[in-house]
Amino acid sequence: MSVLKKVMRPRHGAAWITGASGGIGRAVVLRMAKKGWTVYATARSEDELKTLAAEGPEGKIIPMPGDVTDAERMAEIVAEITSSGPLALTLLNAGIYTPMRANDFDAKTAAKMWRVNLEGVSNCTDPVLKHMIEQGTGHLAVTASVAGYRGLPDAAVYSGTKAALIAYCEALAMDCEDLGIRISVVNPGFVETEATSVNEFEMPFLMKPDEAAKSIVDGLSTPGFEIAFPGKFVAILKTLGLLPNRAYIAAVRKATGWDGKAKRKT
Repeated sequence: MSVLKKVMRPRHGAAWITGASGGIGRAVVLRMAKKGWTVYATARSEDELKTLAAEGPEGKIIPMPGDVTDAERMAEIVAEITSSGPLALTLLNAGIYTPMRANDFDAKTAAKMWRVNLEGVSNCTDPVLKHMIEQGTGHLAVTASVAGYRGLPDAAVYSGTKAALIAYCEALAMDCEDLGIRISVVNPGFVETEATSVNEFEMPFLMKPDEAAKSIVDGLSTPGFEIAFPGKFVAILKTLGLLPNRAYIAAVRKATGWDGKAKRKT
C-alpha cells in the first residue's frame, strides 16, 4: 500500500499537535480527542493548555507546554510522548502571521515569522521523523496555507513561509514513500482566528475554527497528500496560479483592491 494511502487510527498510538492553545489547533485537538485519540497538546501557555484539557474527554488531552522555536524542548516532548507508546500522528500547526506591506517592511518582524513558521516546524520534524522511522510507520502533517500557492498582497513573508512549507512537505513525501511514513500538507483558506482578526480587508470564504477543524480531521482520516479548503476558494486560487506572472499579479491586485485603495473592513 502506498504511504499516501496509510491512515492512522487511535489504536495505532497517540497524536501530537502544536499550536494547540487557540484557533485551528485548539479546535482540532478537541475534535480528535472526542474521536478517541489521546492528544498531546503543545503551545507556550501551560494555563491555556490546562483549560483546553478540562474541556475535552477526561484523560484524552495531555498538556505539553513548550515553544516550537526551542529545539531541545521539542525533542524532550517527543521523548516523553514516545516513552509511553507509539506516536502515530503529528500535526505541526504552530505558526504566526503579521500583515506587512512593502512600505511597512521590518526585518525583525519578518525574522520572527521565518523562525516560528519554518524553524519551528523543522525543530519538531527532527524528533518526530526519528521516532517514526524507527517504528516504521506514522503520519506527519504540517499546516501551511493557500497563501503559499503564490504570493498574496500584504503577505510577502507569510506567503513565503507557507510556500516553503508546501515544498518541504512535497520533498519529504518523496523520501518517506520508502520509509512507511505518510506526509500531509494542510492548506486552509481564511479562518476566523486571533491572527486573521488584524486583516483590514474582506476575507473571502471566511470559516470558523470548528469548520476548519472538521476539514482537517476528516482529511487526516482519509488517504491523500493535500488537505485544502474551502473547495471553491482553493479552486479559484489554483486557477489564478496558472496565469503568467504579469497577468497573475495584475489579476490579484484588481481582485483584492490592492491597487493603492485596499478594501477595508466596514
